[in-house]
Amino acid sequence: MTSDEGNSFLRQRRTVLAGLAGALLLPRTASAFDVPDVPRLIDHDYAKIRKHFHTKLLQKGPAPDKYEPLDAPAEGEKIFYRSGYGGELELVAWVSKYKRGSKPKPGILFLHGGNAMGLGHWVLLKAYVDAGFVVMMPSLRGENGQMGNFSGFYDEVDDVLSAADRLQHLPGVDGNRLFIAGHSIGGTLTMLAAMSSHKFRAAAPISGNPDAFRFFNRYPQDIRFDDSNAHEFEVRSALCYAKSFKCPVRVVHGTEEAHFNDRAGLLASRARSGGVQIETDTVTGNHTSALPAEIEQSIKFFHGVAA
Repeated sequence: MTSDEGNSFLRQRRTVLAGLAGALLLPRTASAFDVPDVPRLIDHDYAKIRKHFHTKLLQKGPAPDKYEPLDAPAEGEKIFYRSGYGGELELVAWVSKYKRGSKPKPGILFLHGGNAMGLGHWVLLKAYVDAGFVVMMPSLRGENGQMGNFSGFYDEVDDVLSAADRLQHLPGVDGNRLFIAGHSIGGTLTMLAAMSSHKFRAAAPISGNPDAFRFFNRYPQDIRFDDSNAHEFEVRSALCYAKSFKCPVRVVHGTEEAHFNDRAGLLASRARSGGVQIETDTVTGNHTSALPAEIEQSIKFFHGVAA
């Protein structure tokens, strides 16, 4: 890497981390819906619930975050995948450049933080590439000026599963060794996707929020659905369907994110009661500074599961 490339990398990384940190400092706004101390545990399988429940969007439009163009990053290629009813949405994903070998490579679907995809997210994923994985990071409906309506943790799960199918069938990718990880909003979607499909060998949600009641109480401006219906929050809450995880899970957050402590523990205890293999941990740091070490730990977890 040249000096100019290194400086560019650092500027991009600082921009993304500063943006993520700024989002955490948004003022909390009062909400009209009830926030239960402990959301109920629902024994029904989340994947089956998704086949019948359709979110009711009272507002339709793009994702709320500012965005940059989806030009292909360095060391990555821009591809497309289809999602939505009948595949009507054509969405962008970035895939790490790789050479096909005699043995297929494992694939990692990484879900970015925030509600827009950017180069700053991509540069953090080099550790996965160096560890021998093919990495795909998808943008989702309504993000970065793309087609589709933002729903906040529900219809986006369909995009995640469609992206996983695209990754699974890329030449040279081992479809039997497909993993999923994500940070922040991407961590939340990682949980919901891992409860929705048997595609994944293991899942590593990083600083994801398993309680949609709490999340939207903090960010009510992101609500697009009918918030008078408690079930709209439940289908966005991994806590409510914790028994539905379909692969081993490793849940992790930073030591300076104490608001996740009780929810991570409750999620794990509920999941274990349903026979799920799940572990939790914390990494020194906050929502952003802990991320590089959390990614390294997810790599160790995936290697251990695949051994």
